[in-house]
Amino acid sequence: MNREPLYRLAAVDKSYSGPSESICVLDKVDLDIQAGESVAILGASGSGKTTLLHILGTLDTPTAGQLFFSGMDVMSLSRRQRAELRNREIGFVFQFHHLLPEFSTLENVAMPGIIRGMGRSEAHGLAREALTLVGMEHRMEHRVTTLSGGERQRVAIARAILLRPKVLLADEPTGNLDEGNGALVGDLLVSLNKELGMTFVVVTHNPELAGMMQRRLELRSGELYAR
Repeated sequence: MNREPLYRLAAVDKSYSGPSESICVLDKVDLDIQAGESVAILGASGSGKTTLLHILGTLDTPTAGQLFFSGMDVMSLSRRQRAELRNREIGFVFQFHHLLPEFSTLENVAMPGIIRGMGRSEAHGLAREALTLVGMEHRMEHRVTTLSGGERQRVAIARAILLRPKVLLADEPTGNLDEGNGALVGDLLVSLNKELGMTFVVVTHNPELAGMMQRRLELRSGELYAR
């Protein structure tokens, strides 16, 4: 029996209105992503990688086509329902870690739980578990301004997995890191994928990071190809 994919995209288009014509970014993209899979999306700058990731994360909507998440028609949801889906089921890691400098490492990681309405004690307990998973338990009480770039990105990953979402979407997670720290972050993503059974979709220019994922796809002229 075939499993229902975590994501199913059918003929997804995305275009923007330019000064004189419509600009097509995604052109009839079909894509299934299974639960627990790790997928890398590659492509030149401006190829639509981040746009596709934002559509997967419900931060953006297709111009045409269908998007299903766990069998749910995402396009039928209200804006509020999509926001609730993001908070509950989708974790995000970006090239820039977006940590809040006025808070400690622990407080930054606990933030999604606080936003969901958890008590401080429960959210901090989950944050301690997440920081331990990414090897940052020794820096819990430090201000994030005292952390290195690689440490900050590991804290951002801990924040993304705090609520154990079904999927983690990462946009150039090693883009601001040196080669050594980039390799550490890549190894961490692979280990978390195996340990938590969480789906990972990673947009990257980094061939080494892409090679760590189970499947590699490439966007060219708005069309998606297997690598």
